[in-house]
Amino acid sequence: MRYGIIFCFRIAEVAKVEHVEVRPGAYADSVTLMQVSAKAQRVDGVQAALIAMATELNLSLLAAMGIAGPPQAGPNDLLIAIRAGNEAALAAAVGVVDAALAARPGAGADAEQAIAPRTVAAAVRASGPGLALISVPGRFAFAEAMDALQGDCDVMIFSDNVPVEQEIVLKDFARQMGRLVMGPDCGTAVVGGVGLGFSHSLQPGPIGLVAASGTGAQQVLCLLDQAGVGVSAALGVGGRDLSAEVAGRSAKTALAALDDDLQTELIVVVSKPPAAVVADALRSYAATLATAVQFAFITPGEPDLTAATEAALMAVGTTAPAWRYWPGEPVHTRPGSLRGLFAGGTLCDEAMVIASERLGQIWSNIPLRPEWLLDPRASAPGHAMIDFGDDQLTAGRAHPMIDQSLRLERLAAEAADPDTATIMLDVVLGHGAHPDPASELAPAIATARRRHGLTVVVSLIGASADPQGLDRQAAALQAAGAHIFASNAQATRFACDSIGRRS
Repeated sequence: MRYGIIFCFRIAEVAKVEHVEVRPGAYADSVTLMQVSAKAQRVDGVQAALIAMATELNLSLLAAMGIAGPPQAGPNDLLIAIRAGNEAALAAAVGVVDAALAARPGAGADAEQAIAPRTVAAAVRASGPGLALISVPGRFAFAEAMDALQGDCDVMIFSDNVPVEQEIVLKDFARQMGRLVMGPDCGTAVVGGVGLGFSHSLQPGPIGLVAASGTGAQQVLCLLDQAGVGVSAALGVGGRDLSAEVAGRSAKTALAALDDDLQTELIVVVSKPPAAVVADALRSYAATLATAVQFAFITPGEPDLTAATEAALMAVGTTAPAWRYWPGEPVHTRPGSLRGLFAGGTLCDEAMVIASERLGQIWSNIPLRPEWLLDPRASAPGHAMIDFGDDQLTAGRAHPMIDQSLRLERLAAEAADPDTATIMLDVVLGHGAHPDPASELAPAIATARRRHGLTVVVSLIGASADPQGLDRQAAALQAAGAHIFASNAQATRFACDSIGRRS
């Protein structure tokens, strides 16, 4: 059963058509719904689209879009809301949504039989213990994860907005059960040779990762892939795991698991800036393990992720290659500001650490220092880097690895700012990401360069076998005049070097 309303009206002579539909009892996970929303938003003529469960938060996001939510909708109902400029675009978008939802595994006439278990506990009883991937609204994640742990499962929590107090309880209970909790907000993992979340097509190999960062792990994994070295596993532990509150609870469990793995010859720990006391404790714990452990912390004074990867390759007897670089149009160094527009928070962190050593203050919505905080929607007074994957900018929207619309808007705005000299972007490939990011970014880059003569630098994070085609993406971005680097650190230094001194 479903119910819906279509509105047709004009405001200030601008035609708008809206479709609001609720499908009671229907469900899809948040990753699927983000991807479906992004597909609908890409339909020509569509102005806004929200495909989500009708939770209180999502209904408030719908209201913020200026669309009234159906009063009878509840959190167990699927909400489909689309605004378009004309009825043809609206009909096309609704068709895209229906097709995408129907294509999901288990969808169709036999769906009820195909997905008979209605709870995590029931699924565990039916299939036995394993790894449970939790991707539900954050306020429901605790109960589902606890069900999985009680069923003797390891857990990967893709969900974000889980209170830190609940994270600590889950991880303490997991330790008692001899299980691992990856997350909350764990976006990337490789377990048993299978990529989970935002993942890449990788070969098995001798290096295991413990990662309190998503795109940081992806950078290391893709550089290893370029060097011809595979991984035994990549265990994401959530971005808060090395905070003072969580104190490395899952990191220690993940280190122990990889230490017991006969395929793992070296462990690399990747993290956003950790709490100093937690980092020291983790180093002390790692020293007790039989397997060698190297650390790659994104913090001033530590090696960048590329240097850490090179050290890891050396440790397993492999020489690092010359990291790939696709040169763009000649750089005409000029005074001005560097503006970074990132989809990956850890890539943004790394770029800010490197750039601040060369350029000084870097404004950001995830600043290195509190006094450098910038509202991500405001114009920057100097060098700035924005993380478009931050929760503030993803509420009700697909992640920027899927939906590039906010970055494309900001790219045009920064290009038009006379103080902008160089724009830096990251493009992250792999399963779950945008199927062809260069198809949208390359024209925008070409326009920015043609109109304003800017230098554009891109960190291209991808493995050779990723579905988007690493070389194809690089060629399209290069043809637009951008300089493309496989190493985010090298890209950042190049971008900094393109900024001339002010007179």
